[in-house]
Parts: sequence; structure tokens; C-alpha cells
Amino acid sequence: MIVALLNQKGGVGKTTLALHLAGEWASRDQRVMLIDADPQGSSLDWSQARAREGLPRRFAVIGLARDTLHREAPELARGADHVVIDGPPRVAGLMRSALLAADLILIPVQPSPFDGWASAEMLALLREARLFRPSLVARFVLNRCGARTVIARETAKALAEHDPPVLASAIGQRVGFADAAQSGRLISELDGQRAGAREIAALCAEVGRLAP
Repeated sequence: MIVALLNQKGGVGKTTLALHLAGEWASRDQRVMLIDADPQGSSLDWSQARAREGLPRRFAVIGLARDTLHREAPELARGADHVVIDGPPRVAGLMRSALLAADLILIPVQPSPFDGWASAEMLALLREARLFRPSLVARFVLNRCGARTVIARETAKALAEHDPPVLASAIGQRVGFADAAQSGRLISELDGQRAGAREIAALCAEVGRLAP
């Protein structure tokens, strides 16, 4: 399965979710590859930080920020159980290529009146991709949710009636994700971060059930 995390709005946690989905699948003895399709290369930076720390490689990370992604990703996927694409913000050509490459699109959003909806341009690109890939599955995923906040519940309720709908699993606002990123780690590798690790495991399980 090829999963792409896409949102033209920056700062919604695409890279964090991409790395942690890949890491969770790898921990289940799955063969995983992460494609960093963001010209900023944040996933590659994480991989390099992990190597500097002398930590074992959990999964492969390669840079492929090109609009030929839809042709190259399926070839790369032949040697993997899962391919995760860390998508670019606001690069239409790359976004279209990622949409055409993927079996499942995850659109991370934060629970706020402004982040609760993907941009009109993002949804237009999704509709365009479905002309060529009618079976393309897409879901919103709530990220950086404050504990028991009204706005998170309201955002989830609104997106439940939207197309695409929202996943039941949500990821909390946790400092552990930032701490992990700086040292090339995953939240499951940090002490005292069991709640965050459980959220990632639940998200991974729900995404797995959407496999075509």
C-alpha cells in the first residue's frame, strides 16, 4: 500500500505522521520505505539525525521531490509492504504526482476553524486525481489535538459529514513528538510517552484497515 500525507498548508504535521506511520509498520516486521517528496527534506534530516545518534535504521528514507513520483513510486513499492510519502506543501506538480502515486491519501489538519478544512485547491486536486484513479481513498486525520477540547470535538463532527471523512483515530498535542524529531527518534522510543505511542498504534491500525 502506498500512503501519501498531503496538505498544502504547512505546519500541520505531515512529516511527523509520515515518520511515525512508517516506524509503527516497521516495528511490526513490515518492509517499509518512506519517500520524502518535500523539497525541504525534513524526513531526510530526521534520518540523518538518527544516523548521527548511532541508532539502528528502522526503515529506508529516500528523497524524491520530483513530479515523476507517480511513475517511480510503484516501482519502489515492489520491494516493500508499505510506502509512505511525506508530501510537499503548495507545489501543485508534486502534489498531483503524489495523488496519482498513492492508494490512500491522508490529509492532516489541526482542530481549529481554519485548519478544519483542506484548501479548496487541495480538494480540487483530489477530485482531479479521482478522474484517473476512481478508487483513490482519502481521509482527514486530526493532529495536534489538545486534550478534551471542544474545538477538537466540533472539528471531528464537522469532518465526519464531509467528503473525505475524518479518521476516528486522532493524535494529541505532545511535546514528545518534537523531542523525538530532534534526535532522529520515534515517540515510542522515548521514556514516558506511552500515550503518544498508543495513539500512533491506533492510527496505524485504522489506516491498515483501509488498504485496497
